[in-house]
Amino acid sequence: MKGIITAAGKGSRLEPISISCNKQLLPIYDKPMIYYPLTTLIEGGIQDILIVMAPQDSEPFERLLKDGSQWGISISYAVQSVPRGIAEVLMIAKNFLNDDSLCLILGDNIFYSESLQQVIQVAKELHGGARIFGCLVNDPRRFGVVEFDTAGRVLGIEEKPDCPKSDYAVPGLYFYDKQAVTFAEQLQPSDRGELEITDVNRMYLSCGQLQVEILGADTVWMDTGSSEALLEAAIFVQQVQERQQTLFGSPETAAYLQGFITYEQLQCLGKQMEKTAYGQVLLAMAK
Repeated sequence: MKGIITAAGKGSRLEPISISCNKQLLPIYDKPMIYYPLTTLIEGGIQDILIVMAPQDSEPFERLLKDGSQWGISISYAVQSVPRGIAEVLMIAKNFLNDDSLCLILGDNIFYSESLQQVIQVAKELHGGARIFGCLVNDPRRFGVVEFDTAGRVLGIEEKPDCPKSDYAVPGLYFYDKQAVTFAEQLQPSDRGELEITDVNRMYLSCGQLQVEILGADTVWMDTGSSEALLEAAIFVQQVQERQQTLFGSPETAAYLQGFITYEQLQCLGKQMEKTAYGQVLLAMAK
């Protein structure tokens, strides 16, 4: 299975701070935003990852993430010239995927859960079809929303509905088989002028190939596309790290625990940042 991170959005809800900087490069506490979805993929054992970005962001992303070999993974890059929707990313990634199954994660989404790694591992073993998730939220109108019948079966999915039929939003973490690219190629732009990922999910649903798993109460999901959400996420990360005396959203930590890098490599990465609290935690782990 291959991983894709979307990072080409305009970040208009974060202006003016996103005018001169891609929002996925903005800091959330002690690390750039994109580290969090990247770490989620690494924790799920995914090593072949594509970053889809805007043309002007190629240099800063490649300077930050390089080719991924420092974390025992492979990072490739592709350009989305104009943000025409998440589903277009699937078509951009067609050659990268080469008919493999995929995990697509939004570059501004943060997930925290004791059981998330197990959830991803199960989703990776999906044989055909798609698996997405439902998360209970206070204001589902901002997201794609899943409708269920009384038996818990999925009836439909709506994108940013004015009158949501449930309080379960679809977070930005999707698992698809190779049909996803074909489905995306068949889409027409929505009223927003975008190729909607919700429409891809609907196509899987119409074929009887969509699974929706409700994320447990221990799961924290954050869409960090606003200034308020950035602050909330930074405080959350700080609290988690201080309480657990570890790093949350750290590619180095995840890669080491997955066995992608050795103790010596982790120690080397820590020494490169030994004047920071981040580097000191890595060195402590290495010891």
